Amino acid sequence: MAEGGSSTETECSSLLTWDQVSRLNEVLTEAVPVHGRGNFPTLQVRLKDIVRKVRDRLEARGLAVRDVRLNGSTASHVLVEDNGWSYKDLDVIFRVGLPREADFQLVKEVVLGTLLDFLPGGVNTEKITPATLKEAYVQKLVKVSAEPDRWSLISLCNNDGRNVELKFVDSIRRQFEFSVDSFHIVLDPVLSHYELAGAAMTALSHPAVVGESVYGDFGAALEHLRNKVIATRRPEEIRGGGLLKYCNLLVRGFRPGDGDGFRGLERYMCSRFFIDFPDIGEQQRKLDSYLQSHFAGEGQRRYDYLMVLRRVVNESTVCLMGHERRQTLSLISLTALRVLAEQNAIPDASSVTCYYQPAPYVRDMNFSNYYVASCSQPIPTWLPCN
Repeated sequence: MAEGGSSTETECSSLLTWDQVSRLNEVLTEAVPVHGRGNFPTLQVRLKDIVRKVRDRLEARGLAVRDVRLNGSTASHVLVEDNGWSYKDLDVIFRVGLPREADFQLVKEVVLGTLLDFLPGGVNTEKITPATLKEAYVQKLVKVSAEPDRWSLISLCNNDGRNVELKFVDSIRRQFEFSVDSFHIVLDPVLSHYELAGAAMTALSHPAVVGESVYGDFGAALEHLRNKVIATRRPEEIRGGGLLKYCNLLVRGFRPGDGDGFRGLERYMCSRFFIDFPDIGEQQRKLDSYLQSHFAGEGQRRYDYLMVLRRVVNESTVCLMGHERRQTLSLISLTALRVLAEQNAIPDASSVTCYYQPAPYVRDMNFSNYYVASCSQPIPTWLPCN
C-alpha cells in the first residue's frame, strides 16, 4: 500500500498518492547544476527536460524506449519524504533494446548531443565535439555487454554529489541490493502531462503514476523504508555482497530486520566483497569511489561510516588470511584518518596529534612519508601511532 492508502494494482506495484506525485514533480522540475571542468560553464538541467529530450531523440533515431523510470534514493524520497535517507544522485532508467554494439554508441551520441541544448546562450557550439563534451561534463561512463547483462550508464558531474545518472538497460541480473532501494517510479505519464500546454498539476488534476518494487512486494518494501528496516533477497546475486551499501544504511539509522540472522549475512557480505575485490588496490579504489559518490559534503558522516565499515569487517570477515585482513583494516583506518584531517577541525583540550606511517601497499599522493593529523576528535585506538 502506498503512503496515504492508495489502491494497489499488483503485489509489486502501487499508484502514487497526490503527496507523492507532488514530490515527484518537485524532483523533476528542480534545476540541477551539471558542473563543467576547466572553462566549461555550469549547465542548469531540469530532469524532466533532459529525460524527454533523450527519449525523443533515441526514438527518432530508431531505438525504441519501452519506458522511463526514476530509481534509487530519489525514488525512495518521493515515496517517503522523511526516511533518513538523504538522496543525492538522480537515477533514471531508460528501458531500451541494445542488441548491437552500435546501439551503445548511439546512446552515448544522443546524450552528449543533448547537452548542447543546455549550454548558455552565446556559446559557440560549432567546434564542440562529443569527445569534448564527455571530458567536460561526464563523471562516469560505463558499458556492460556480457550476457546476460546489457546496459550502459552515463553520469553527469555535480560537485555536490547530485550527479544526473542516466542508465540504459536492455537486461540486468540484479536491479537492487536491499528492499529500500528497490523502487522504480514510471515517469512516462508525468512526461506526457508536461507536454500538455498549460496543464497544471494539482491534487484534483494530475497523472496516475505507478510505483513498482523489484524486490517483489511493494507493500513490504515500503514498510521497510518507513521503519528503516534492512532486508534483502537472494544476496548471492549482489556484486560486492552489498557490504558498502549495508554499512551506509546502518550509519543512516537503518537496522537489520532479522536480528541475529544478519550476523550470518554480514559474514556472507564480507566474503562476497573480498571475492569480487580481492586486491587491496581494488578495495581502495572501490571504497574511495563509494565515498565520493555517496558522502559528498558529509565529512562527519563519512567518518562514522568508516567506523561502521571497519567494525563489520573486523567482526564478520572469516575468509581472509591474517595479513590480508590486517591490510584491509589498515586501509579503512588510513582512509578514516584522512577524513578526519580533511574536516580541518580546530583542536581543543581533547585533541591529539597522530603521526601515521602509511602501509607500503598504499599509493596515495595526498600523503607524505609521515602524515600528521591534528583533530578535535579522539583518534581511535586501532590507529597505529608513534
